[in-house]
Formats: sequence, C-alpha cells, structure tokens
Amino acid sequence: MKVIDELLQPVPIPRMVKVRQTFDAPEIEDVVREVHKRLHQSGVLERIEARDRVAIAVGSRGVADIPILTREMVRAVRASGGDPFIVPAMGSHGGATPEGQKRVLEDLGVTEEWVGAPIHSSMEVEQIGQLPNGLPIYTDRSAYQADKVIVINRIKPHTAFRGEVESGLLKMITIGLGKQKGAEAAHSFGFKYMGEHVPEMAKVALKKTPIIFGLGTIENAYDRPAQIEVIPAESLIDREPGLLLEAKRLMPKILIDPIDVLVVEELGKDISGDGMDPNISGRFATPYATGGANAKRVVVLRLTEKTGGNANGIGLADITTKKAFEQTIMEKGYTNALTSTVVETVKFPMFLETEELAIKAGIKTCNAFDLSKVRLVRIQNTLDLKEIWISESLIEEAEQNDQLKILSDPVSMEL
Repeated sequence: MKVIDELLQPVPIPRMVKVRQTFDAPEIEDVVREVHKRLHQSGVLERIEARDRVAIAVGSRGVADIPILTREMVRAVRASGGDPFIVPAMGSHGGATPEGQKRVLEDLGVTEEWVGAPIHSSMEVEQIGQLPNGLPIYTDRSAYQADKVIVINRIKPHTAFRGEVESGLLKMITIGLGKQKGAEAAHSFGFKYMGEHVPEMAKVALKKTPIIFGLGTIENAYDRPAQIEVIPAESLIDREPGLLLEAKRLMPKILIDPIDVLVVEELGKDISGDGMDPNISGRFATPYATGGANAKRVVVLRLTEKTGGNANGIGLADITTKKAFEQTIMEKGYTNALTSTVVETVKFPMFLETEELAIKAGIKTCNAFDLSKVRLVRIQNTLDLKEIWISESLIEEAEQNDQLKILSDPVSMEL
C-alpha cells in the first residue's frame, strides 16, 4: 500500500468547526401519558374482549422510545382483559431466523422482562390472498391465529421508493408481518411498484387478519416523538398518507449544500435499513426515490456495534476503511439484498488502511477546484444531526444561516 500512501500523503485535510443545526422540532413531553390518552380517545381498546390473545407487532427500525411504547401497549391490553404477546414484524431482518428476530427486539430494548409479555418469534406464515397480478400476500402465523392484532411503528419516508404511504403501519402489515417469505414476495416486482403494492396488499391484509388498530409515531428532527396517533384498522388507508406528509416536513437534513465530501462516522442497520438513511445522505439504491444531501463523495469510517456485522448500505458509499471491511459479515447484508432484490447496497467500495487515508481519498477524488477549500461535512451518523462538523471554508456560509450556530474554533480533524 506504499504507493497509495504516497499518492494521498500531500492531500490536505481541512480544519473543522463544530456547528449546531436547529430545526422546527415539536416534542411530546410525557410519552406514557400520550399513549394512554390516544388509546382512550380512540376507543379502540373496547375491541378487546376478555381472554383475547392479542399479538402486538413490533419492528426492527430505530423507533424512539419503542420499549416504552410496547410496554404501555401491553399494559393497556392486559387492563382491557386481553392476553398480550409480542410478534417481531420485520420481514427478513435478524438474519431471517426466529432467534435473530427476537435478538433484534432485545437489542432495541424490547425484552420480555421489560414489556411484561412473551415474545413469540417464528418465521412461519400463512398466505392470506394475492393481488390481481398474482403477487401473494403472507402474514405471521402467530399473529394470524391470535384473536386480535395491534401494530406499532414509526411513519416516515422510505429509503427506496415514493408513494402515498411509505415506511409505516401499512408497510409493516404487508412486509414486516409477512416475514422473509412475504418480504421476498413484495420485493419481487422491484421498488418501482412498491408505492402501488403496499396499500393494495394492506387492504387485503386488513380484511383477512384480526388487526384492530395501529399506533403510529412521527419523530422530530432530533429523533424524539413529535406525534402519536392511534388509528382504527378501518381508517389506516385514509389516515397514513397525511401523517407521512407531516413526517417529511419534520425530517432533519444537512443544512450545507452542495457538499464535496460527506464523512459518515458509522453505518448500521440500527441507524437505517440502508445503513445510512438515503433521505439524509442523498445516496439512494434505486431511481424511485430522491432527496437528501448533494455530495460528490461519501466516505464511511466504520460499522456500528449493534449492526452485528451487517453492512447493508455500504455500497452506497464511495470509500470506506479496512476496519469497516473487517467488521463486515457478508452473508448478513446479502440476506437483505437477496430479499429486497437490490444488490447495490452490499457492493463493497474502495477501502483504505486508515480513516485518514479514506478521508484523503474522498478529498482527492471529489474534483473540487481548490482542495484547500474543500466543502467537507462530517456527521456521526444519519440519525444524529443536531451537531455536525464542517470544514473551515464553510464558516462564512454557516454564519449567514439562521439555522446554524458555530460552537467551536477551527481545529484539526480527530482521526
């Protein structure tokens, strides 16, 4: 690698300043109280009869306060006379195994001890119908055999398609509860048709399964609950599109545009299904979604511990490190790619021996006219955007933006 060192040695790494990004960010102060308030106002708990076995579907995404939301739902169901249990609703995540999916929930803090209910994790499904084009629709067998089903999820933009509904309650009903087989079927036509298929599949699932309501959250730009809604099953199709629009309005973003080099310190499935949220990074694996940062080069430094070696999304970066490569367990990401039929996310980019070399490679190849004035932004991950680092050349631009506040003097980048 001596020749690489020689090529990159003269590339300057700019000094950096820390800045705070400010967004419109309504936040629920008391999540427990809000959950029970919404449940009471909606009247949906009256649908639970004494001794009903009630499946509570919980997914794999990073939903703020998901252990609290789940625990309070368990308590509400039990107070209504039901017998609650938890069902992982996460398609093929967790390595598409019962043990893996239970472990994903536990890593999120949804443990049997905390929520006060058993976790019934299985990959067995029932086919409950099909679309006119032959697309089969599946649902988790444990949930299907329950007396009632409740779904909990965050409503937000998807990372690979656009539609009236994207990531949220309806997608969890169709793909999350469909387990690996259902996720595979739903993705078989590709993301081009996902915006059309999800609501159509949901209509069938809502008729054929005992789903009684969903609890949907919207998060603010700092990943805190901004809104909690309890929606009766028969209103989900009509209500979720409006909630998605509000979720998009509240989303954070990187307030520097354009960017020569975006450095992302960590990538992982606990951050986003695509490792780093394309709605932030601007790097999408399909042509059916757009948005996010306008960055010429994206450099990823390492994987999160919680991702457990799943580097799905690393293929959306241009450059990474040897450490990230060594952290990667290929088959974990390959499971996601084979299920979603999107292979770009698991292709491995150029990887360099150190973080310093990786960042220098990003700078050298960004085609900035003056590398000493490179427009470089460094973030912890695509969930944590409250405080970011920007290169010294961007100070004047930041000072003119009311949503940015400079917090430090210029310092050498930590490596």
